[in-house]
Amino acid sequence: MNTTPDEHTASQPDTTPTPAAGNAILGAAHPDNEKPLPHRSTPRSDAGTEAGRLAVTVERLREEALEAQSAADGRALVELAKGILVGQLGCGPAEASRQLGKLAEQSGAPLLALAVDVINQAARDRVSEVAQDFLATAVTEHTSAEAAPAVRLRTAESRALAAGDTPAVATALLENALAPLGAHCVAIWVAGADSSLTLAGQAGFTAEDADRWRYVPPEVATCARLALTHREFSVVASLSKASLPTIGRRQHPDGGRIVIPAGTGGRIRGVLEIGWPQPLAPQPVQIIRQLEALAELCAHTLEEQSPDLTPAASDAAHHAALAELTDLADHLDDTVLVLAPVLDTNGRLADFRIHHLNNSFIDPAGRPRSMITGRHFLEIYPAAAESGGLYDQLERVYATGEACQAQRTALTTFVGEVPLTTVADVRISRHGFALLLIWKIEDEKARLANLLQHAQRLGRVGGFDQNMRTGEISWNEQLFALFGLPMTARPVPLEDLAAHAHDHDVNSIGRFLRTLLHSQRESSVEFRLQRPDGITRHIRMVAEPVLDHQGRLYSVRGACQDVSSQHWTEVALAATRDQLADTEAESADRSRLALQLQHAIMPPAPASLEVPGIRIAVRYRPAESESLVGGDWYDSVILPNGRILLSVGDVAGHGIQAATGMVALRNALRGLAVTGAGPAQLLAWLNSVAFHLTSHLTATAVCGLFDPKTRTLQWARAGHLPPVLVRGAQAHSFSLTAGILLGALPNATFAEEEVQLEADDILLMYTDGLVERRDIAVTDSLAQLLTVASRPADTLEKRLDSVLTYSASDTDDDTCLIGIEVR
Repeated sequence: MNTTPDEHTASQPDTTPTPAAGNAILGAAHPDNEKPLPHRSTPRSDAGTEAGRLAVTVERLREEALEAQSAADGRALVELAKGILVGQLGCGPAEASRQLGKLAEQSGAPLLALAVDVINQAARDRVSEVAQDFLATAVTEHTSAEAAPAVRLRTAESRALAAGDTPAVATALLENALAPLGAHCVAIWVAGADSSLTLAGQAGFTAEDADRWRYVPPEVATCARLALTHREFSVVASLSKASLPTIGRRQHPDGGRIVIPAGTGGRIRGVLEIGWPQPLAPQPVQIIRQLEALAELCAHTLEEQSPDLTPAASDAAHHAALAELTDLADHLDDTVLVLAPVLDTNGRLADFRIHHLNNSFIDPAGRPRSMITGRHFLEIYPAAAESGGLYDQLERVYATGEACQAQRTALTTFVGEVPLTTVADVRISRHGFALLLIWKIEDEKARLANLLQHAQRLGRVGGFDQNMRTGEISWNEQLFALFGLPMTARPVPLEDLAAHAHDHDVNSIGRFLRTLLHSQRESSVEFRLQRPDGITRHIRMVAEPVLDHQGRLYSVRGACQDVSSQHWTEVALAATRDQLADTEAESADRSRLALQLQHAIMPPAPASLEVPGIRIAVRYRPAESESLVGGDWYDSVILPNGRILLSVGDVAGHGIQAATGMVALRNALRGLAVTGAGPAQLLAWLNSVAFHLTSHLTATAVCGLFDPKTRTLQWARAGHLPPVLVRGAQAHSFSLTAGILLGALPNATFAEEEVQLEADDILLMYTDGLVERRDIAVTDSLAQLLTVASRPADTLEKRLDSVLTYSASDTDDDTCLIGIEVR
């Protein structure tokens, strides 16, 4: 023990206190080590000073006691290391002590750290594995070996093994291993067979908290419960964020917790819960392994307190427990397997041995009991090792003690290399250290009956059977539900069926009963059932007679199905069909009216028009579908001033609205042209007509005025493709003058151009149905039109026919084509 300058003690000749010295520190001061206090008279008013000196003395004595205890632990570890060297070197204790000191001097490590290293080398436990990692990275600059984690681990182990009860173990773990890591509290929980948690020991918590949390019922979510649920190291970084109740939460509401399952041999004995006063940061791997080693140390402590429940118990206790389970299994009717744990060389659960099979055992693969008893479970049922499979459930029940019941679990066995899967209801429970595995393979008849029951429920089908001799009637549950009757009500006899039906269905039910009961033939009927709750359901009943060996009627059995939804669906479909037929007829009438209106104004094959100075030919190609009748139009009129109005246009849309709009614009343009205004002004007026006097009508148009005397053509366009001029063997399109489509804006202006034509010139005016395609640009279609139009032709009509024949259009739209030949 090292003394400090402010201590009122004389220096000891040896820095390590002897047991006698330790006892002296815990008791009265030794006369050789403690100088007597000088005598002086102290008045009563100095009582506070005397009390202060007494407190300082008590604190000094407490520190000396703790140092003496640590030194004693250190001597115990050194003596244990010496004993190991005696066994390994075959020397005496003195030589072993000399060898240990020499090794410490050569390595430069403290004697205590070297002693722990020797112990770890000789031991093969979890603490040794963790301590070796810390020794490999030990901080050599510490002047005291007590700071080394490996020493702390061995000291904590030594204190825990020497502790008389679990609370003392908790105190030893906190003071020697966990407090240096910043922890301020520790709790050791014992897991019950029902997954409850009992506080076996704690340190750092208040007595009030320990009393309030002495027992946690099953299924109550706490921090410690996480270790049982996940069966692994779990961290709660902050209690305030996790919202999990736990012991000591009020003291440090924002602190962190680490919970570790404490188990051995695949069984979880309890939970080690460690608390920090502040939120917990992620822990390094070395610290995690250290805490897991401490949890395993707690498991051994808990195991020693209940040795009758461990695989390490005596053979006699094992045989007695297995005999009781065997007797229990033999009294059960279902298949039962008694499973005993199989541990590996490290004491971990490796498999289960099939100890016993009861007399009702049925193997899915049909193997006899003699081939299975005594074998390992995974050897017999290897497919159970799949993730989430039966073995995982066995392992969980064995670890936590919480019974498991799983319906429709797949049991897969192999016949040769062919998998054979059987569905069964499985129950698993732990009894002591062994497991009871019970499975019930579903009987085929019961499975089919269950399947039929669900089919009847989903199909809203109810079954019945009526004994015609005794009058006994049997209904299933679904039939009571269809009739709106409770299960305790009297079933309705077939003879009274008409009283529960709509009046209009009485005759149909009568014919059904006559065919069934008198003609003794299978029969069916649909009727409206009037239920007691006022609801009307449409029911379809099918029944057949059952005859005895003499051919006489014995009973009637049948089924009823609720077909209300099907009935109303058929009604809705019939109404929809009628409405669709009316809509189709109305649409056909509208299309026929639009087509008749269009043909009245523009006949499909109009005759050529002879006017002074020009010759006009027209080709009109209607859409293939009558439902696509459009608003394409053309017109040629000799005006009072001698000029000729040439126009072509296309109203947007199809049907009767497009046809009536076409008529309105065509006639309006004729009336406006009488005023003698130019093409641009005519289109401006026509735009006002389209915008103000029609209901949202839009259209494109080209308007031209030809003077036969001068052979000049004035023209303007409103969003339409310009005319094409064919002169000799060349064809070119007029320029795109300014002008938006009609009806888009209330006020619009249009550009006007004048073209001087010559004799034998041919002017083509057309709608977009001639060139419009879905896959290429309009400019490419126009180029193809110019190529076709420049081809030589004997007459104007043949030229127009050629242009229509080689048209690039693929939109199935109306097409108007006007040819004007100048003379």
